[in-house]
Amino acid sequence: MAYKVTLIPGDGIGPEITRATKRVLEATGVSFRWELAVAGDRAQDMFGTPLPDYVLDSITRNKVALKGPITTPVGHGFRSVNVALRHTLNLYACLRPCKTYPGTPSLYSDVDIVIVRENTEGLYGGVEFDAWSPGALKLQELISEVLDKQVGKDTGFSVKITSERASRRIVKFAFDYAKDHGRKKVTAVHKANILRSSDGFFLDIAREVAREYPEIEFDEVIIDALCMELVRKPHLFDVLVLPNLYGDFISDLCAGLVGGMGVVPGANIGDGIAVFEPNHGSAPKYAGKNKVNPMAMMLSGVMMLRHLGEVEAADRLEGAITQVIAEGKSVTYDLKPNHHPPVGTSEAADAVIEKLNA
Repeated sequence: MAYKVTLIPGDGIGPEITRATKRVLEATGVSFRWELAVAGDRAQDMFGTPLPDYVLDSITRNKVALKGPITTPVGHGFRSVNVALRHTLNLYACLRPCKTYPGTPSLYSDVDIVIVRENTEGLYGGVEFDAWSPGALKLQELISEVLDKQVGKDTGFSVKITSERASRRIVKFAFDYAKDHGRKKVTAVHKANILRSSDGFFLDIAREVAREYPEIEFDEVIIDALCMELVRKPHLFDVLVLPNLYGDFISDLCAGLVGGMGVVPGANIGDGIAVFEPNHGSAPKYAGKNKVNPMAMMLSGVMMLRHLGEVEAADRLEGAITQVIAEGKSVTYDLKPNHHPPVGTSEAADAVIEKLNA
């Protein structure tokens, strides 16, 4: 059987690492029918939108997508395609495993943390009002009336949204993941000591859900304390479940603990739909140079194989990637000691395929 998968190469380095990942996935012997879809800068030029409807239709139809990084303009231009995908397809869970592979340039050797990030609410919920806009002026009036606080008209607003439904389902996702993957502990991350109406609500719901899983240890930690403890004792943590903004920050912090974004995969998962992608950006300055590390996208492909039920193929591919990283001979510059010449994106894929065929 061939799995029909939407393939989105993305921007910048995306097409290169997508080609490399496609090659190693096909080398496992699993059959795919790739449905190419264009999103991001190229789609903006071709269709006048960075996220054409046919891309969403393809993912909805196939239920599985493999996606390269897409550029998000900073402070101008179109809004994030990544955020739009998550909201439109209701991909409410962002799953980011961070673990050390032997041979990666890391200060630690025993990190194995899974980030479960709520994907649809919080400060990324898209409820924003520019300073001096009609919406901002109305919100200022409401704050003055209800809270008796004065807010200047030169104030912009980004509203943090925390609902019971979204909080409950993301915590349940984290506990179900822990149960299904032999994990021992789930930690809820919050700032409930200050943000009582949002993070306090999230924490109350997390405590309720935790009681439904007595076999899984549960604890809770304030976000700033977590940052300190991750640097000091990362081995203390197993599965972290976090509101949207915190999950964004902490997943990058954990990537730093295990050797960088080049070895951290990711997935955005909803009810019946999953999009697999690396966590790093599109790095346009390296586009077309056959230079960047494709391992994060390859490991995202490993996650996709497991999602499809191809566990044996996933294990073989992860094992091949692990061997290549550990040997250190055919890895890109970010994984290479300075006195050894690195290989390119395509050559790293060649090395992984050689291990698969050994």
